[in-house]
Amino acid sequence: MMNDEQDDVVELPGDDEPVRLRPRPGWVIRDYMELMRLPNVFTAMADVAMGFLFVQPIVAQSDSWALGLLIAASSMLYIAGVVLNDVFDLETDRTERPERPLPSGRISLRAARWVGWKFLLLGVLLGTGASFFVGQMRPGVVVALLATCILLYNAWLKRTPLGPLAMGACRMLNVMLGMSVLDAPLQAEHWLVAGAIGVYVAGVTWFARTEAQRSSRLHLSLATSVMMLGVAMLGWFPSWSPEIVIPLLQQQPQRWQLLMVLLGLLIGYRCLWAVLDPISARVRLAVAHSILSLVILDAAACYAIRDVFPAALILLLLLPAMFLGRWIEST
Repeated sequence: MMNDEQDDVVELPGDDEPVRLRPRPGWVIRDYMELMRLPNVFTAMADVAMGFLFVQPIVAQSDSWALGLLIAASSMLYIAGVVLNDVFDLETDRTERPERPLPSGRISLRAARWVGWKFLLLGVLLGTGASFFVGQMRPGVVVALLATCILLYNAWLKRTPLGPLAMGACRMLNVMLGMSVLDAPLQAEHWLVAGAIGVYVAGVTWFARTEAQRSSRLHLSLATSVMMLGVAMLGWFPSWSPEIVIPLLQQQPQRWQLLMVLLGLLIGYRCLWAVLDPISARVRLAVAHSILSLVILDAAACYAIRDVFPAALILLLLLPAMFLGRWIEST
């Protein structure tokens, strides 16, 4: 019998041959959203927004433009990173995650490469463009370092013991991308906050390394300890910072410690649930929960410096992340 169903032809710039995608009406956009891990993009936005607001309030229109460009750059680089992650991991995913968009054939390898590399370039250009609004080249330098770190992780470091550290460095640089608007040397509290997010994400990455199969309880326990170290570092920063302006935290600093303990428990209980029975489904849920919790940690750090309203704006990023997470797998 002859098959009347034909593949759609999509011509991409710079390709010698057109990309053939199997027509799946109503699902192609969702396939790309899954490839891009779209729910997680909002956590990258939260990182860079927290970094920006941590060092500088929005007092002029140029500040708004700079923040918008940095958020857009961070989003593009995150998407590029996860897409290129699947490109480099294609052979492994054919065995461990055959349902993903690339190994399942829902998106072609050529199309994914085009998206990954073009978004990486776009992210660097947007981050560099923010330099013109802040009057210095620091955002351009940081965005170039972040793009380089993304490539190093995906191409070489991911499968090595340095993989979690490299991913943590990517998130640390993402926070520092927001902080790069500061027209002064970074102080100890800035490095501590950015480092805390980096350590936390290194722990999450370590936790997720064997999520496609049954994990080791010891491995998960150690990774959870690294995540909790990141939370503890974030809880420590007010004692380093002379810029705490929230009267309530100045008068009753124990409220900050209580908040961080509660956040640690909120994150840790799902990880403990996976440690008790380290099957793939539980580990993936714990990873997704831990990634979304980044938004809460970012909002908490912003609250300590800028009070409730800016922190609430960052916290609102949880809404689209959780909404999309109901249909789009984030790990």
